Amino acid sequence: MSKAYLIPGLGADSRAYSNIVIEDHEVIKLDWIEPDETDTLKTYAQKLILHYDMSPLSIVIGNSLGGMLAMEISKILPLKKTILISSIKTIDEAPGYFSFFKYTGIYKLVPGKLITKFGFLIRYIFGKMKKEQEELFIDMLQRSSPTFIKWAMRAVLYFDNKIVLPDTYTITGDRDRVFNYKRIKNAIVIPGGTHLMIFDRADEVNAILKNILAE
Repeated sequence: MSKAYLIPGLGADSRAYSNIVIEDHEVIKLDWIEPDETDTLKTYAQKLILHYDMSPLSIVIGNSLGGMLAMEISKILPLKKTILISSIKTIDEAPGYFSFFKYTGIYKLVPGKLITKFGFLIRYIFGKMKKEQEELFIDMLQRSSPTFIKWAMRAVLYFDNKIVLPDTYTITGDRDRVFNYKRIKNAIVIPGGTHLMIFDRADEVNAILKNILAE
């Protein structure tokens, strides 16, 4: 039985995939490990591979930041399929504000602990969710490591991947306020889907995943 590794997004943990169903695979939901200050997404991807003893020819599914890491993993470890949800494959798909935050250095002024307190902003940034889903996301955010949050804020801005290997898929929503679906090439677009559609549009995401895995 093939393994499917599920990587969460920034501010989330393995519970982000509580509504995602992967059939006929051994599912391993990843949680974050503490990075070194000097880690890049490339070196952190290598650490995830070693920490979770990730197997070649597996499936790797990544949401948001997890999708960017999935792309880095795919260049290190031969995968059967790489699937991104609400994420970007290459630097060319990154939003313009990446460059703004990178070159102004504003992100350096934001303490990681402050980000974990931003739960009240999720409706605007990530889209409206049901009460129980919102409570779960806020809990994940508040439990996130400030050290990891601070590191990840910088690491994503220096994401520079330009390689898209075969059997790479992207599922995105046309109401994603973090990554504009119009910039993402060859994406499967869910109408009305937000950045957190693995919560509130899980049935549609599951149906798409089922079709991809059946190919």
